[in-house]
Amino acid sequence: MNYIKAYAPATVANVACGFDIFGFAIEEPGDVVEIRRREEPGLVIADIHGDEGRLPREADRNAVTVVMLHMLKHLGIDDFGAEVVLHKNMPLGSGMGSSAASAVAGVIALNALLDNPLTRSELLRFAMEGERTASGSAHADNVGPALLGGFVVIRSYDPLDVFSIPCPTDLYCTLVHPDIEINTKDARYILRDEVSLKDTITQMGNVAGMVSGLMQSDYERIKRSMVDVIIEPVRSILIPQFGLVKQAALDAGALGCSISGSGPSMFALSRGQETAMLVAQAMKDEFNKVNIDCHMHVSCINMQGATILDQA
Repeated sequence: MNYIKAYAPATVANVACGFDIFGFAIEEPGDVVEIRRREEPGLVIADIHGDEGRLPREADRNAVTVVMLHMLKHLGIDDFGAEVVLHKNMPLGSGMGSSAASAVAGVIALNALLDNPLTRSELLRFAMEGERTASGSAHADNVGPALLGGFVVIRSYDPLDVFSIPCPTDLYCTLVHPDIEINTKDARYILRDEVSLKDTITQMGNVAGMVSGLMQSDYERIKRSMVDVIIEPVRSILIPQFGLVKQAALDAGALGCSISGSGPSMFALSRGQETAMLVAQAMKDEFNKVNIDCHMHVSCINMQGATILDQA
């Protein structure tokens, strides 16, 4: 094959109580990456659409190509040449896993072009290098679900232990992105280095309850467990109207509502698409009250993850 077109979806990381250990994928939006072989060795970013010129065009500085360079080095391939086109279909710094989607689409596309020498699980480490390039931290709670699909748990980083757990088929996500931007590095910088024993115990209980609720389709347990006493109280101050938007989501029937990734996007989980749509409108209306425009996405949990769209 000489051409591959791949897609990787947006993701919600942390999922309230699961900072850096929980994440899930949604159906859309997502990033698209095209790779076309060329005779000359080396990777060239031919074009980037949708970034307003903000992303670096150098192959060793952009998340989509950094992951490819790591893969080629690992595979011992030094004569490979290709042109890469990236279609950014979500805003930068959105809390929707934008850099993760680019990185995952990149590794999936290159792997397919090379006739799939690596499994999806093996691709995860390379996708994480894209996150390191974008935010300074090689975390897996966005790239994991974007790559593997479903609701993903990162049990450990050393050694890397990532797995998916079952979740209810009628669990829907409402994802609302207000028209503001929060830098991921800044959002990590403001976090406390230490937390109290009391908060740690509370958070651990909620993490266990969330896993149990998802696996047993126990919506009341999911609702009780979607409480973050460590990260949300700190990061929520960066999002205008946060408390009011969250309450609007709960009043409209959401099981829970919190910050998606490092923000400013907010997400809610609901039982059923109809409720999720009502929640979306309620959250949007609250942002609009202070003249903040926002984009809404309602989706079931994407169980497939990244996909190949075309090849030739």
